[in-house]
Amino acid sequence: MGTKVDKDKNSDGSLLRDKKITIVFVLGGPGCGKGTQCAKIAEHFGFTHLSVGDLLRAETKTGSAYGAMIQKMMKEGEIVPSEVVVKLLQQAMLRSGNNKFLIDGFPRNEENRLIFESVMKIEPAFILFLDCPQEEMERRVLNRNQGRDDDNIETVRKRFKVFTESTLPVIEYYERKGKVRKVDAAKPIDEVFNDVKAIFPPYKANYVSSSNFNAEAGVEHRMCPVLSKLAGCARKTKALFRKRAPM
Repeated sequence: MGTKVDKDKNSDGSLLRDKKITIVFVLGGPGCGKGTQCAKIAEHFGFTHLSVGDLLRAETKTGSAYGAMIQKMMKEGEIVPSEVVVKLLQQAMLRSGNNKFLIDGFPRNEENRLIFESVMKIEPAFILFLDCPQEEMERRVLNRNQGRDDDNIETVRKRFKVFTESTLPVIEYYERKGKVRKVDAAKPIDEVFNDVKAIFPPYKANYVSSSNFNAEAGVEHRMCPVLSKLAGCARKTKALFRKRAPM
């Protein structure tokens, strides 16, 4: 069976580079509300919301060699190669027909960032960093997933530690370039979105009716189908974090 990745192994991103593309990375630790805010941004400003987790899960259902590899790696808790992740993002962007993208929870580490820049030859317009105290994120994740074994306090803190150790350096890199837009994500959802809207006005002139790419179906839907469960944040340094994550 054909696969999204297999059909475009040799693509170098030139088709995207020929278009005027706007990319916003949306980053934060578990529970900060990335998926919720991405859905609102997509609806209000006409961005397409792409979730790496969603794309990976969709690829596992294609029956491709890549899909089988991804499924095996995810089952064993291994990290999917950055090259594969970036290829899936690239193809989803091409299929969407849009030119404005929210990439949710990516890049997760410096390798992701380096491979993305090498393949895509596109820099993000900015990074939306949803800043939230660790205690609040823990409360949200535990409350929304009551009864789930994979979201107990220990696993949540492990995810938070991964964010602190792996994703924070990416945020710090873009902060040095003046590209980080930090929002207090501890507020109620609508208040957070009011702050987010203040960051996006340059894109309102290009507003189109809301369309968010459903990676699994390969079509567009009115409401964003992805509410990522890998959202949240806290600080490792005083510049970015209110509280150091427990080790």
